[in-house]
Amino acid sequence: MRPRLALVPGEPAGVGPELCIRAMHQLDPMDAEIVVFGDRDTLARAAHAVGLPVAFAAAYEPHAPPGTIPLIEIPNAAVAAFGSPDPANAPAVIAALERAAAACIARQFDGLVTGPVHKASINEGGIAYSGTTGLLARQAGCEVVMMLANDIVRVALATTHLPLREVADAITPAGLERTLRILDAALRGEFGIAAPVVAVLGLNPHAGEAGHLGREEIEVIEPVLERLRGEGMVLHGPLPADTAFLPAKLEGFDAVLAMYHDQGLPVLKYSGFERAVNLTLGLPYPRVAVDHGTALDLAGKGTADPSSLMAAIATCTRLSRPRALARLQAGQA
Repeated sequence: MRPRLALVPGEPAGVGPELCIRAMHQLDPMDAEIVVFGDRDTLARAAHAVGLPVAFAAAYEPHAPPGTIPLIEIPNAAVAAFGSPDPANAPAVIAALERAAAACIARQFDGLVTGPVHKASINEGGIAYSGTTGLLARQAGCEVVMMLANDIVRVALATTHLPLREVADAITPAGLERTLRILDAALRGEFGIAAPVVAVLGLNPHAGEAGHLGREEIEVIEPVLERLRGEGMVLHGPLPADTAFLPAKLEGFDAVLAMYHDQGLPVLKYSGFERAVNLTLGLPYPRVAVDHGTALDLAGKGTADPSSLMAAIATCTRLSRPRALARLQAGQA
C-alpha cells in the first residue's frame, strides 16, 4: 500500500527544484508514488546543476529508473534564473500549490509535500500572500494549526507570523481552544496517539509568575485548559517556556504548544534543523513542508542539503497511509 503524494517544488529560483531532483533519485519507489506539480524546464536545469540525469513521465511508472519524474506541468511565465526570483512566475507558483491541494481534496492524492516559496516575489507579482498554510486553509475552508516537528519534539503554534507586540491580543480563549482541539485531534488521528499529552506554554516569563509578570495565563490560558481537561484532554500548563523543553520533561509530552513563533521554534531548530518539517494540522489531507527557506544564495550550485525534504516526504508518506488505504478500499485507482 503506497500513498500517492503530490510534490510542489516551490519558488523556481530557489533550491526547491534541485532538492526535488535529489529526492527523486534517493527515494525508494516502493514507499510512495510521487507526482511533481511544476515547470519542466526549471526541473531539467536543476538536474543539470546537481549533475544528475532526469526524465519526465506523464504518469507514475513503478519500474522507471531513479530520477524519472511523473510531472503535472505548470509552466512558468519566464525562465527562472537561480538566485533571482521573478514576480512574473508568482501565478505559476500559486497555481502549483492550488492544483496539487485540489487534487488532494478530491482524493486523487493522499498527501501534499511542499518546498519553500518566496513570499516577497509572490506579493510583488500582484498576489496577496501571507503563507502557504493560510492559502491551503482558505482553499479547504477549514481552521488549521501550524506544527513543526523533528525526531526530538513536536511544536505547535497558537499564533504564527505576527509582530511581537500583537501576540498577546491575538491569544483569545476561542482561538486557543480551537488550536488545542485541532492539535489533539491530529495527534489522535494522524499520529495514532490514543491519549496525547500536550505541554502548553505560558505567554509571559515564568508563565506570568502568579500574575506578577502578566495576567494572560490567569485570565486566558488557564480557564481554557481547565475546560478542556474536563472533557478528557491531557494538558500540562501553563508552563514556563524556559524550562519546558528540558529533555527530562519533553519525554513526557507528545507535543508542545507555544504561544508564538520564536518561543518554540528556536528550540526545535537547534535540536535538529536538518530533520525538521512543517505540518499543517486540520486540513482534510496531510500536508508536510520543508522547514527552511528558498536559500537563494545556494540555488543552482548543487550544494543544498535535501534532508528536510526527505524528512517531509517520509513524514507525509507515514501520515498518508490511512487515506491511501481508504482510497483503495473505495476502489479508486
